[in-house]
Amino acid sequence: MLGEFRRTAVLVPVTEDESPLTGDYDGTRWICAFSDESALARFAIARGEGSREWAYRRVLGARLLDVAIPAVGVPCGVALDVGSEGEGVLFPPVVGIVPDAAAVDAEPTEMYEKGSR
Repeated sequence: MLGEFRRTAVLVPVTEDESPLTGDYDGTRWICAFSDESALARFAIARGEGSREWAYRRVLGARLLDVAIPAVGVPCGVALDVGSEGEGVLFPPVVGIVPDAAAVDAEPTEMYEKGSR
């Protein structure tokens, strides 16, 4: 699933200032992404906002994981197809999914161990 996500362009809803739509849960920020417009529509309806227009950008999954996540500055993952019953997938900020520098379970670097960070 991860490999397919990395190779696929997904829809990322954006706010008025063009920031990705996110939600925070249990100390982790989640960027909302959707596999298609139908999945985004299910999310909008679940939020009671099905009648409004949703601005979004098409973003390659790899770009979300490798570029957007580290730029957030707090533990952050991707929530794919939230609101689609039984179809949602979480890509948490862990080693093997996001760059080690953004992973919450990464081993401290030598620089970090010496207190230079």
